[in-house]
Amino acid sequence: MSAAAIAVSSCSGVRGPVRVIGVGEVTPAGEVFLAGARDLVRRADEVAAAARRAHRGELGVLRVGFVQSATFAALPGLIRTFRAEAPEVRVEVTAMTTLRQLDALADDRIDAALLRPPVHTPDLRLRTVSHDRLFAALPGGHPLADRARVSLADLADESFVFYERDAGPAVHDTIVGYCRAAGFSPRIVQEAVDVQTIAALVAANLGVSLLIAPTPHTDEAAVVYRPLVEDLPPWEMALAWSVRNHSPVLARLLATLEE
Repeated sequence: MSAAAIAVSSCSGVRGPVRVIGVGEVTPAGEVFLAGARDLVRRADEVAAAARRAHRGELGVLRVGFVQSATFAALPGLIRTFRAEAPEVRVEVTAMTTLRQLDALADDRIDAALLRPPVHTPDLRLRTVSHDRLFAALPGGHPLADRARVSLADLADESFVFYERDAGPAVHDTIVGYCRAAGFSPRIVQEAVDVQTIAALVAANLGVSLLIAPTPHTDEAAVVYRPLVEDLPPWEMALAWSVRNHSPVLARLLATLEE
């Protein structure tokens, strides 16, 4: 019996040779063993290939949080581009306020966050994905809706539907600051967490608002969006991630943004 046959016989627990010496005829036990061995080699190759792909960020899970205003342009564009590069990565997206996203990044519950800066967290890095403008949102039929542009001072006597401060302190405080610089403090009669709800409340004629573009798609008879006269700084939409996150899938996402 050859050394190989002895080894196979020993490993399999089958008594006697697995092939006939000199003829090369494989016994039934040998056929089963060899088929299993070939399958093990094939699966080992597949596992090794999968491991290499995972290391390159081509397999795995990407967890992305996003503020509601990202759904109109930033989120679809980001995910579409990433999926074209890594179609076998499972993408999980979750709508969150800015503060919830910061907590989720700190706790490693998401890999990346689409949010509105500024963010003052030392171990986060940000990459700008868009620059957006502030618009006045007016109920359909509002006297100011006939104008091509609206100034902040034009809104001084209006009731406002506004962002909840807890949902995004930076956005809330910055817009309030713009109003105060224009000579008034906005009279806030209703607050909401997301822009879709704010737009719906404006459509219900509860008040006007100031929203960052891209704005929700609504019937122009219900809500009219007008650019502002003031040349205000554009708003950033940024992708944020933790420097402590060494996920290959996150690295793949960041590489996609650089292309």
